[in-house]
Amino acid sequence: MSSIKSIRPFIGSKNFSESRKFYNQMGFTEAVLFHNLSYFSIEEGFGFYLQDAYVEDWVNNTMLFLEVNNLSDYLQQLQALNLPHHFPEVRLSQIQAENWGQQFFLHDPSGILWHVGVFQ
Repeated sequence: MSSIKSIRPFIGSKNFSESRKFYNQMGFTEAVLFHNLSYFSIEEGFGFYLQDAYVEDWVNNTMLFLEVNNLSDYLQQLQALNLPHHFPEVRLSQIQAENWGQQFFLHDPSGILWHVGVFQ
């Protein structure tokens, strides 16, 4: 079996331009592939494709999990960006303890739900 290099989900956007601005401001690096498709990466092998496509049921049920090394530091970095001020639809929660670790939630401008967490 060959080794795996990356996994890259495709996610939709209600407003492609606004979502692109959001992910750029969040610290992702954008590679424009087509007028309606960009690849956003945060580290090599860690990224996703953002599409100029909106299907309400699909977008409203899309969730991604981002595992980080230091959850409180990452939350502070996101809070410092003041994303809900720049993007009114964005919601950012506080850290919650779970039986498997800790997490907080971030809703992007389209409603994509990001779980950001650390495992015990």
